[in-house]
Amino acid sequence: MERPAWAPQGIDISVPSVSRIYDYYLGGSHNFEVDREAARKAMEFMPGLPKIMQANRAFMRRAVRYAVQEGVTQFLDIGSGIPTFGNVHEVAQAADPEARVVYVDHDPVAVAHSRAVLDGNDRAAVVTADLRKPREVLAAPEVGELLDLDRPVALLLVAVLHFVEDAYDPQSAVAELRDALAPGSLLIVTHAAYEGIPVPAARAAGTVDVYKNIRNPLIMRSREEIARFFEGYEMVEPGLVQMPDWRPESAPADEDPYAFSGCAGVGRKA
Repeated sequence: MERPAWAPQGIDISVPSVSRIYDYYLGGSHNFEVDREAARKAMEFMPGLPKIMQANRAFMRRAVRYAVQEGVTQFLDIGSGIPTFGNVHEVAQAADPEARVVYVDHDPVAVAHSRAVLDGNDRAAVVTADLRKPREVLAAPEVGELLDLDRPVALLLVAVLHFVEDAYDPQSAVAELRDALAPGSLLIVTHAAYEGIPVPAARAAGTVDVYKNIRNPLIMRSREEIARFFEGYEMVEPGLVQMPDWRPESAPADEDPYAFSGCAGVGRKA
């Protein structure tokens, strides 16, 4: 398999990556055949997976604009993935040119491509770190240089918590990040769930098995389990809902049925 010029040395391009599979769903070009093969297998059970990812990105953009409207112009995006059009820094800085963004990911391809995209942008940076180790995230020099943690920060955990198994205690990781943030900070979350998926749960489980087989387990938590990540936050209206229902800009009834898979919400730290 030939290594493309954009692929960092040292990564195993024969092993699928969640961020590159996500990039494929969104129509990106930073993925390998092994990623596309895994994505196609997952889509055999849920052909609307790209629609879910598009709804996820649309929610993220609405939430970022909401944050800026509320006066929150600092963003910490953990599990940010491979940049595509309309990423956090583009949306935030379009609303407020002074907005600052730090992306965090542990995928070398996502980090390398983010650095290329952000070249020349002195108000955005990318960090190689893992949500499961929040102290490393908070201690990263880029976080200290760009973000003032004594002021409100919007913490984005978009489509990442469902890849953190309970054995790694994601609840504690999210709580540790919460405790490091100032009052008025926002938590922006999307999470996969069987709720809302327009196919039987037994069929959707086939997609879950695909991710398990590539050693990136997809954890389908219940609404109640997802809500626990917001402990210490006051939910912003309309609460924890399906993605198209969070402050929609167009009629949710016009959305593809797959867009309603999973949950999304924003919380404000008191």
